[in-house]
Amino acid sequence: MENNDIVVGLDIGTTKICTIVGRRNEFGKIDILGYGKCDSLGVTRGVVTNIVNTIDSIMTSVKMASEESSVEIGSVYVGIAGQHIKSLQHRGMRTRNSLDDEISQEDIDAIVDDMYKLAMPPGEKIIHVIPQEYIIDNEQGIKNPIGMSGIRLEANCHIITGQITAAKNIYKCVDRAHLETKGLFLEPLASSEAVLTEEEKEAGVVLVDIGGGTTDIAIFQDGIIRHTAVIPFGGNVITEDIKMGCSIIRNQAELLKIKFGSALASENQENEIVSIPGLRGREPREISVKNLAHIIQARMEEIIEHVHFEIRNSGFEKKLIAGIVITGGGAQLRHIVQLVEFITGMDTRIGYPNEHLGKGADDLKSPMFATGVGLVIKGFQDADKQKSSAAKVVVEEKAHAGKLKAAK
Repeated sequence: MENNDIVVGLDIGTTKICTIVGRRNEFGKIDILGYGKCDSLGVTRGVVTNIVNTIDSIMTSVKMASEESSVEIGSVYVGIAGQHIKSLQHRGMRTRNSLDDEISQEDIDAIVDDMYKLAMPPGEKIIHVIPQEYIIDNEQGIKNPIGMSGIRLEANCHIITGQITAAKNIYKCVDRAHLETKGLFLEPLASSEAVLTEEEKEAGVVLVDIGGGTTDIAIFQDGIIRHTAVIPFGGNVITEDIKMGCSIIRNQAELLKIKFGSALASENQENEIVSIPGLRGREPREISVKNLAHIIQARMEEIIEHVHFEIRNSGFEKKLIAGIVITGGGAQLRHIVQLVEFITGMDTRIGYPNEHLGKGADDLKSPMFATGVGLVIKGFQDADKQKSSAAKVVVEEKAHAGKLKAAK
């Protein structure tokens, strides 16, 4: 890709694979040049289970996005999720040589690089190391230590780990689809970039991304990520429940859920009936919308109870002023906000990924595209970081050359 201002996000989900091509405009917003979306056939609960099918889906989705945007797509930023994702807290330390030199980005990078060398259980690797706050010579609670003086620099870090095989399979699929993986990001972190405001992260907020195969959670407080988790349930389990409970085929169950589904049975009338055509000339089947809502509500309550457990587990339950933000395809279910508020007792809203979007984004304003849009935003952040570090190297090389010249 010739244009440095273009970033492509590839969301490999359980129900859909979505490629979004974005360009940053002069206002810092992202104009969507094109996107491609197709059914995901090789992913189960956020993990690649069939390489060939996943590659086919990626190629179809990328081709659609490439044709719509007239951009040749060569590299992508990819998301990772799945039940294998875990998070832990760890403190790193660096003893500096002199008080005269200010603490620089290099010192922070050195601590982060050391964290990647932590011994992990067999089969696991570190995906992200996110510094939360710093301690300089026992002075705690420092958000940004750059420019300060101190000998002993410590960092409390949030470390996210995942299975090596799961990450390798994603890289393999992207590689075989003739693409380069520029970055691998945890999906709830990407979604949070798309739907949360800085004020919400400051006040304390829980992002709940209800996808097809997994429900991802990220908890922010004081502008810092505090807790991440992935629950192995999502919209597909609800579809399976409807299929079993109503004795219908899966496609019909999915349509029923989307068109008539509700998360609160008490909000539906007793006399609302949906008629479903029978198979091969059999009698049509009549299903009560209220019964449908009972099936959905039972499973949704289970998912939300898991989320509530994670919130309590994080230790931040009392500090989340901004409450809960729900996004992902599951957020489109009617009355979901009321059910979440009822179970958790916390303020809830639906997160739409339109705040950072410029023109061309009307189709992507649904919560189901939050992860894809977030990956594009993360891609721009990553590109900016690489540009600034490259510029710094050039400046240092010039300064070094100048010194050598003066010495001669």
